[in-house]
Amino acid sequence: MHYVYVLQNLENKIYIGYSKNIKQRIKDHNSGKGSQTTRKSRHWSLIYFEGYLNQNDAQNREKFLKGGSGYKYLKKQLKNYLKAE
Repeated sequence: MHYVYVLQNLENKIYIGYSKNIKQRIKDHNSGKGSQTTRKSRHWSLIYFEGYLNQNDAQNREKFLKGGSGYKYLKKQLKNYLKAE
């Protein structure tokens, strides 16, 4: 399975990523082994994820959600979960 996930930290920033092993990837983000963006802050919590059978589908979805219209769509969908608007 391939996952697209959304994390939120204590400063209400969100991070969108992709992984085959979502549990390990979140541990990596919180231990400073994650992406350059998540290394700047710790205490990331999973607030949303989607599972895909095909790696290309998951990577394309991640790319969409990181883009302008995809990011707006995500914020609209998660408005009740995001702490800061």
